Amino acid sequence: MSTKPTVLVTGASGLLGGAVAQLLLDTGYAVRTFQRRPAADQLEFVQGSVTDPEAVDRAVEGVDAVIHLAAKVSFTGSWSEFAAINIDGTGNLLVAARRAGARDFVFVSSPSVAHLGSSIVGSPAGIADPEHARGHYARSKAAAELLALAEDSAAFRVAAIRPHIVWGPGDTQLVERVIERARARRLPLLDHGTALIDTTYIDNAAAAIVRGLERMDHAHGQALVITNGQPRPIAELIAGICTAAGVAVPGWSVPGWLARGAGSGIEKAWTAAGQRGWVHDEPPMTRFMAEQLSTAHWFDQRHTREVLDWVPQVSVAEGMERLKAYYGRGGERNASPRL
Repeated sequence: MSTKPTVLVTGASGLLGGAVAQLLLDTGYAVRTFQRRPAADQLEFVQGSVTDPEAVDRAVEGVDAVIHLAAKVSFTGSWSEFAAINIDGTGNLLVAARRAGARDFVFVSSPSVAHLGSSIVGSPAGIADPEHARGHYARSKAAAELLALAEDSAAFRVAAIRPHIVWGPGDTQLVERVIERARARRLPLLDHGTALIDTTYIDNAAAAIVRGLERMDHAHGQALVITNGQPRPIAELIAGICTAAGVAVPGWSVPGWLARGAGSGIEKAWTAAGQRGWVHDEPPMTRFMAEQLSTAHWFDQRHTREVLDWVPQVSVAEGMERLKAYYGRGGERNASPRL
């Protein structure tokens, strides 16, 4: 029987949520998950959506803490969808958790909430800016982060953890998209892929989030960006992913300004086509995606590491070796999270 708190993890069917739930379980926490799909047998779970207040009430009953990862993550979609899940859903969870007597709430956010389209070079975590953040996802997460941090108090402690570009074996958000587009020869480098970006290996991201809960005395009321602290040129990272999967490395480049302009047009056309039921996948390029691929974004990690008393354990190089081993075993692309 666990002597540690009972923690509710939302979004545990995703790669990062699954890794967080597994790490909590491995370190002695009692874990309950809240998700739209059933969980693995060894986990207590409540099935439902954060948009359903009654399901949220059932999920938080008797928990000591909440780690909230559930979100709509996409490059396209209507604002109403993003707002309902990312903003209103977070609000439902905050209200229910506080009412149920939970002490701590970790909101898993994104550095995109403070990315305004220009380069970020060794900067600390900026203030979430829902008015100027780029795209519906970033804007809705920014609003949700502000909503969450506004609830922070001595009795109900809230921290925002922003993992930056999480990747690793089984990742479909970055790794699989890079591989699929490179294989189809639809993945150009923007401005020759020279922009420096920092990323976060999946195990490091999960460990930092759990550490945020454990260090809530120090972390509450703050937004902390999490990265490996190893900025690399985008071209190097893409090459590493492609090499790990045995796919030819992209060798052609497009000017960033051209990709940003084209991305705006493609995004609008894709959204219109999606509303008519003509397309159901992600567009090949959006303005937000082009900005991410053509501007530097890496962060000063000194404050984060001091607050969390934490350092990443898996380097980018080791992560790439693990990715190579994963694809060498056949790459279980449809594997469920590690629970």
